Amino acid sequence: MNGEILGVLGGMGPAATADFLAKLVAATPAASDQEHLPVIARSIPAIPDRSRAILCDGPSPLPALKAGLAQLRAAGCTLAVMPCNTAHHWFEPLAREMPMLHIVDAVADALRRFGVTAGPVGLLATSGTIAAGIYQNRLAYQDRRTGTGFEILVPTPDEQTRLVEASIRAIKAGHWTDAQAALEQAVARLRESGVQATVLGCTELPLVLRPEAADHPLVDSTAALAEACVAALRGTGMGRAA
Repeated sequence: MNGEILGVLGGMGPAATADFLAKLVAATPAASDQEHLPVIARSIPAIPDRSRAILCDGPSPLPALKAGLAQLRAAGCTLAVMPCNTAHHWFEPLAREMPMLHIVDAVADALRRFGVTAGPVGLLATSGTIAAGIYQNRLAYQDRRTGTGFEILVPTPDEQTRLVEASIRAIKAGHWTDAQAALEQAVARLRESGVQATVLGCTELPLVLRPEAADHPLVDSTAALAEACVAALRGTGMGRAA
């Protein structure tokens, strides 16, 4: 791997960062410790709330994100990822500081592996991710690049507040069981609308929803990002650095 080291800009939230690291290990074909990817993870949760910054003119997390990225770069990291979907609202200024992989590109690759290249795709994410158009805008780019088309469907405002946002808060507080039924209901509502797949576009969601239990493809954005990291550092061509 030519001395490359992956930097993980985490802490958004801590459980999601730990889940990403576990999935990175699981995605890596390795027969010994020495064959795994070299990784330095920074899980400092004192980063301003990303959705609040987008929706409510709260303090921007960009200075803290840049500071964290600088620490990873100083530690020798050559490629960085953020296992937080909403933080990708600030991806472009961060990618100017250091090569990074974009989580939506990883999800687009995962959709294609499921055979989903067009049509309606459901999105469960924070209200900040939806309002910022992080998936809508990036998947439109995928449309131009590949000739495929995605229509992004999201929960109704009531469902977003009552089922998705409430569940994300519960997961961050450690109340995973409380969130599961509400999220399963949100997935079912999207499925009823005719989506070909549903993207778990918040890295808290895969902590309680299991793709193998769904009746249609559930794309785990955390797992997709982990797979993209393995591809990028192992040279298989799936991951793309900005």
